[in-house]
Amino acid sequence: MVLDVPLGHPDFGKAFPCQCMLREFERGRLSRLERYSELGPLNRLTFDNLWPQGRSDEPEKQQWFSHCYQVAKSFAQEPKGWLLLTGPSGCGKTHMAAAIANECLKQGLPTFFVVVPDFLDHLRTTFRPDSDVAYDELFERARATHLLVLDDLGAHSSTAWAEEKLFQILNHRFNTQLPTVVTTISLEQLNERLRTRLADPNLVQELELERPQPLFFQRILGLNFEELSPKTFANFDVSGMNADKKQQQSLQVAAKAARQFAESPGDWLVLEGPTGCGKTHLAAAIANHQLDARRPVFFAVVPELLDHLRATLVPESRLAYYDEVFKGVKSHPLLILDDLGTESKTPWAREKLFQILNYRYNARLSTVITSRSLEELESQLSSRISDVRLSNVIHIDAPDYRGRVPRRPRRER
Repeated sequence: MVLDVPLGHPDFGKAFPCQCMLREFERGRLSRLERYSELGPLNRLTFDNLWPQGRSDEPEKQQWFSHCYQVAKSFAQEPKGWLLLTGPSGCGKTHMAAAIANECLKQGLPTFFVVVPDFLDHLRTTFRPDSDVAYDELFERARATHLLVLDDLGAHSSTAWAEEKLFQILNHRFNTQLPTVVTTISLEQLNERLRTRLADPNLVQELELERPQPLFFQRILGLNFEELSPKTFANFDVSGMNADKKQQQSLQVAAKAARQFAESPGDWLVLEGPTGCGKTHLAAAIANHQLDARRPVFFAVVPELLDHLRATLVPESRLAYYDEVFKGVKSHPLLILDDLGTESKTPWAREKLFQILNYRYNARLSTVITSRSLEELESQLSSRISDVRLSNVIHIDAPDYRGRVPRRPRRER
């Protein structure tokens, strides 16, 4: 196309592409960028079909996911710094990361989207003589592209070579502050060198789309995670249910001891008292306090724990191996055993509990125990649990919170 301009105009006689050609060029450019990004079938994942409130039915989780959605959308409009998307599988990390990549491609920004295990496999194949892509070309794409999206970091085989390649990529982008999006289940599963780059608050903004449920909450707990999580110190009622002054005082002492333990776990805390007096609530509050502080905790209801251990011994069981679970219970940094003494008193059960508690007693590992009465326990357990050099035993003398009000005696007629 030649512009209709007068003689002497700088553009006189010059050919320019028409609007149709410009649109064709634009489509071709976007197509090349899509191939360069390796998004493939994920180009269907956009902000338009990502639920702004997530998939949870809980209002608080919906509100938080909506916040993450808006932050990610703003980042896609103007990519600056790093965005770290964390959370358990299925919480929407990949969809959100792909939506960012697709939005940037629409703006014409060079974007490279890779699933980390696949990317490392591709890098390895470039060493083959028949490879149609050079190692340097593929590696440089990840290292220097305008926007890099690394999906499923941590899902790869953790070999020295793989960790070195990933560190070289992230370290270069860290130093040059190139926009980067990373998805991973948790920073804790990554090696230290990668964590140092991804945890820098001056460059990285983390969006935890959904707090992952700890592995042993899912596998063993008699209460499920949804039942446990609302039990906090803030909603523990120290006035009790129809409690007198002395009973309320025992609740106050127990709540104070539990809160102090939660702030600085050490040695053993034992909460003793009748059914429904608030022991489990305080134990759960300790667990939730640790989770909020991103500290590990293993909460198990004792009868459920023993049932689970028995189930792992069945040859066709699909549960974790017995040794894995048993070792996890024995050596966990903080173990909470709820309802000790309500389990079946079989020789096998007594032996397992003694092994767990004796190991933790000798190693002085932080432990919380709730029980109706230490006097009902086997002497080899109670002698260790009640050792004043290790344990702080708190007796709660309060009525059942579930509201069983004693019947008034009938009047004689």
